[in-house]
Amino acid sequence: MAVTKPEINDLLDKTEHNSFLLCSIASKRACDINNMLRGQHLRVTSIQDVDDITTVVSGQDPVSIAMDEIENGTLGYDAPKFDAALAGKSRAGE
Repeated sequence: MAVTKPEINDLLDKTEHNSFLLCSIASKRACDINNMLRGQHLRVTSIQDVDDITTVVSGQDPVSIAMDEIENGTLGYDAPKFDAALAGKSRAGE
């Protein structure tokens, strides 16, 4: 799978050109989306007596939704905390 939309360079611009940070933010959000969908599915199946209920949000997989949120600015990170955490870890390794 390749990231073509949104473009990878646009996503990296949002995360200080740090591919690890981009992957971390996107994976955590995708996990949250998956858990949300799983919870909705369980609520629906507990109300109805149907086993094959499928929850469709937007036709996109959770990672694509997360990448879109990063690109449009609705999902981000706290840059000062991130930078401080990096500085603390580099000092610990000295």
